[in-house]
Amino acid sequence: MEVLTQDKDAPQASGHPPLVLRFRPVVEMTEDQFFDFCQLNRDLRIERDAQGDLIIMPPTGIGTGGRNAEITMQLGIWAKRDGTGRAFDSSAGYRLPNGAVRSPDASWVRKEQLEALTPEQWKKFAPLCPDFVIELRSPSDSLGVTKDKMEEYVANGAQLGWLIDPERRRVHVYRPGAAVEELDAPDAISGEPLLRGFTLDLREVW
Repeated sequence: MEVLTQDKDAPQASGHPPLVLRFRPVVEMTEDQFFDFCQLNRDLRIERDAQGDLIIMPPTGIGTGGRNAEITMQLGIWAKRDGTGRAFDSSAGYRLPNGAVRSPDASWVRKEQLEALTPEQWKKFAPLCPDFVIELRSPSDSLGVTKDKMEEYVANGAQLGWLIDPERRRVHVYRPGAAVEELDAPDAISGEPLLRGFTLDLREVW
């Protein structure tokens, strides 16, 4: 098993970068085994990329945690009022069509996708890609790696994605078949037309 840290040649950010564990081809972990591994290590936030590498992310600082709570709260309040889907926080895991298992900082899934899940699938990582995802960049996150994750979400079915970078006060907007849009220090951002009536107040995030 090979152990790496991401972006070892990049300038070091504050905090600790994620730890990458490479198992293949020595060990092949099934979907159920990976889920059980995550349950045994519940204090860690663990993702798996399409190549089968495990990515172990450290806890965030209180600033990032507070921002993420604000984002999830706003999305959740809107989703409950709207009723066409459901919002999820960063603890929700999704098994994407390419085999990666990701846990975006906030996400929203249409009711039609959720209704297709079996009771057993509700207990584990959902075999779907969220319709909408948000990644909040923390001080230790590589911007390049986070952008790659956003591209992965869109390639696997996400209809809208926001990469929020508090340090630069910038939002990167991702949509299928469209160039990435960059917004500098917006006070708010609209989820139209996918998220009808949802506007994220970024003044509470910056």
